[in-house]
Amino acid sequence: MMYRLLADAAMVVHFAFLVYMAVGGFLTWRWRRTIWAHLAVAAWGVLSVVTGMECPLTLVEDWGRRNAGLEGLPASGFIDHYIEGVIYPEEYTNLARLGVAVLVLFSYVGYVLRRQ
Repeated sequence: MMYRLLADAAMVVHFAFLVYMAVGGFLTWRWRRTIWAHLAVAAWGVLSVVTGMECPLTLVEDWGRRNAGLEGLPASGFIDHYIEGVIYPEEYTNLARLGVAVLVLFSYVGYVLRRQ
């Protein structure tokens, strides 16, 4: 039971992390100090896409699922399991990544313009 809760918590935090990565830059328009947290999250997103590095949240969820007696995440990971083919078709992955990048860049342009 405890492992299942840990796996589910990791999944929820992972989704929240991805949402924050996509739109959290807009929070910096109101709370300027959050720019540093968002820069770190965005940097992690770029690093994981460029290098294929697996997110620690994926590892925690997979570990929790396996220890709860459930099937682990597929080798392709969290995004392939929960997002690609579910939220958008797999062939639009690069378009989705571009969309997130545009959102982040737009939020940062707004941050800079609002500081003036």
